[in-house]
Amino acid sequence: MWIADNWKDYEILDTSNGEKLERWGDYILVRPDPQVLWNTGHEHPAWKKKNGHYHRSKAGGGHWEFFNLPNTWSIDYELPSSKITFNLKPFTFKHTGVFPEQATNWDFSYNMIKNAGREIKVLNLFAYTGGATLAAAAAGASVTHVDASKGMVGWAKENMISSNLSNAPIRWLVDDCIKFVQREIRRGNTYDAIIMDPPSYGRGPKGEIWKIEDSIYDFIKLTTKLLSKDPLFFLINSLSLDITASVILAVISCKSRIHKHRLNTCVSCQFKIHCRISHHI
Repeated sequence: MWIADNWKDYEILDTSNGEKLERWGDYILVRPDPQVLWNTGHEHPAWKKKNGHYHRSKAGGGHWEFFNLPNTWSIDYELPSSKITFNLKPFTFKHTGVFPEQATNWDFSYNMIKNAGREIKVLNLFAYTGGATLAAAAAGASVTHVDASKGMVGWAKENMISSNLSNAPIRWLVDDCIKFVQREIRRGNTYDAIIMDPPSYGRGPKGEIWKIEDSIYDFIKLTTKLLSKDPLFFLINSLSLDITASVILAVISCKSRIHKHRLNTCVSCQFKIHCRISHHI
């Protein structure tokens, strides 16, 4: 298990009765978490000092309740020799614009690129607000950032500016990830590192439908065709609890260029590539 324990601006203060109490910089949020099955009471004093509370609805979805919380604020994450900044904005389904547990993957990517000893091209698919993109760029990589949501790409650009990475070689694309990969294969382009964070369900900019259980096998198989002759790593993250790390590992080991070495750790293959598989929490 990889633990994102290098945060200074984020911490889980307490958990109880299906919720977690979190500190995001100077502000306290209460958000639902279905994995918090215990009810230990609300003894931590911050429960009474919350700035935002997301309430789940029994009918699905939910809503935010705010208490002196600004519309947006920022937090920093310290990489080994750099810093990236995220602009937070609470929005639909309890989200803030950052998945803090992904910091361990940012560290992994940053260190792999920094220690590569050569120029690295990175492709980040379903790239959201750009945490992985900024970590790779801070390490010196040239990055292609692809997401179907124009709003998310715009948000990622804001994070780039706040992180003082405006001059970094980042290519920003609002595109359907499958169609983009298909075009890149036809163009003959390759990448030394590929990162993807596919959603359970989503739509492309022209209404293209993505369902992870229907699409992930063919998409991973397709995307491996973009690996360079000397690839550095292939990082897959999944929000879906129905698709476990072992399932994804079986997928990429079955008919791709990546050969299984051992479960749930870095995976080696004939190209000496590291494959890292993780889940959102």
